[in-house]
Amino acid sequence: MNLLQNIKLSMLDLVAVREGGSVGDALQIALRTAQHAESLGFTRYWVAEHHNMPGIASSATAVIVGHIASGTRTIRVGSGGIMLPNHAPLVVAEAFGTLAELYPNRIDLGLGRAPGTDQLTMRALRRDRVETEDDFPRDVEELQHLLGPTQPGQRLVAMPGAGTHVPIWLLGSSLFSARLAASKGLPYAFASHFAPGLLLQALDLYRREFQASEALKQPYVIIGVPLIAAPTDEEADYLASSTYQRILGILTGRRGRLQAPVKGFMAQLHPQERAAIADFLAAAVIGSPEAVRDGFTQLAQATGADEFMLVSDVFDPALRLRSIGIAAEVMKD
Repeated sequence: MNLLQNIKLSMLDLVAVREGGSVGDALQIALRTAQHAESLGFTRYWVAEHHNMPGIASSATAVIVGHIASGTRTIRVGSGGIMLPNHAPLVVAEAFGTLAELYPNRIDLGLGRAPGTDQLTMRALRRDRVETEDDFPRDVEELQHLLGPTQPGQRLVAMPGAGTHVPIWLLGSSLFSARLAASKGLPYAFASHFAPGLLLQALDLYRREFQASEALKQPYVIIGVPLIAAPTDEEADYLASSTYQRILGILTGRRGRLQAPVKGFMAQLHPQERAAIADFLAAAVIGSPEAVRDGFTQLAQATGADEFMLVSDVFDPALRLRSIGIAAEVMKD
């Protein structure tokens, strides 16, 4: 029995700005990648909110969702996610309500509770707002209310937004969001593409505590999967050196643009650096079609995920399209 046949494939795009390229290039590459993913039968294409990062162009997340939705026809498009501490729920409801009216039944609203940036930028986004642990559940509930049907006597109405019922997903890399998603009966996406440590524990908690809701009758799980696929293991490892460089930059506080691959990059690093990158990429699948099939099968067995959301930081855009094409072929075999 092929464990992969019933697992959906989707993609998360950080809209990386490549060395030697521009923000405009990055946005067009994102659109072309989404169009290719749609042609391959992918279920959804999400973009992630980040701010004040020189190598990531996805800060105006709702704008990019609209850009990608306008250039595609059937694939679902959404946020993976909107970092709710940065925004008033009404503004989010109006933005995604507008998108839902423009592209009916195609928009997803994934929500995270991290700021997605540094303290300085966080203050610039929400000024003097001080977050508490209670704020995120309260803001999620307010968004559900604003996107639901207008109630008699309701004084604050998201227009557009009210009645659009944009599907809300909770995103996280800890047990907090898993428990909240379970209690609210919402679908859950775990950020194992960069923080895989609590993956199995969070999914177990989510499934055990899940309470059915109008939105969802059974638990539904997406896991983030870093993917670099190529005809051979050697080429895949070479292409993955762009990802290794990006992660090393994150770990050392030297973020920059996505770099071209470097032959033998990992061999140049200290053992501690190699170990840190390996921990970051514990859920990654890197290699030939055979290796990809084996990696996907192991993830399916370990997690029982309903959907794999691929993150593929390949420097050459054409080879990135090839990479996700290999993934799609593997899932059908």
